[in-house]
Amino acid sequence: MNILTVGGGKTLYFLCRSFLSKGYKVTVINDDQSECIWLARRTNATVIYGDGTKPQMLEEAGANTADAVLAITSNDHDNLAICQIASVRFGIPRTMALVNDPDNEMVFQQLGVNAVSITRILSNVMEQKVSSDSIVNLVFASEGKVNITEIVLNDTYPVVGKELRNISIPENSLIAYILRNDQPVIPRGSSILQAGDRIFVITLPENYGQVIRTLTEGKE
Repeated sequence: MNILTVGGGKTLYFLCRSFLSKGYKVTVINDDQSECIWLARRTNATVIYGDGTKPQMLEEAGANTADAVLAITSNDHDNLAICQIASVRFGIPRTMALVNDPDNEMVFQQLGVNAVSITRILSNVMEQKVSSDSIVNLVFASEGKVNITEIVLNDTYPVVGKELRNISIPENSLIAYILRNDQPVIPRGSSILQAGDRIFVITLPENYGQVIRTLTEGKE
């Protein structure tokens, strides 16, 4: 895979190391000359000094042959512009933008740009950790658009002993799978949740906290 990245900082450095270790070709555009020198000395990435928001610079960096573009500058508007240019002008199939302000994430998605908010991810992980020790896993799927959470039910949870049809969880969420005594159970409306069940819940990022509270605290 040929990945074109725009941005800088330690995050970019570690991403480069990760991509290169997988055999990917990595090209970096950075507008800080000293940082370009630092990165070029420490990785095998192709490092180019310039403004990654300029179509000509993207073209010179090989956008015509890139498989993916990753924009992780400190400016959300720049990240949006980079991904839009990469997609519309160069037809790059995969683009991803870092969203520094989580309030911009939905705007990016509405404009057709895949976006990820580190702030939101850390917030969700923290909420997961403090809400209950029985929430043992959290996965971000579909480029961060969907959360898949595994919850081990204990006998204090209000949903234990209830049929699924009588549990009101928020819209755009789903109890997708139950693991009971290491045996899979396909959830149905008549399925009764039991203490010790491991349930797998699909939610959107924006209703994750509400769903967890409903299942573990009975608060809708």
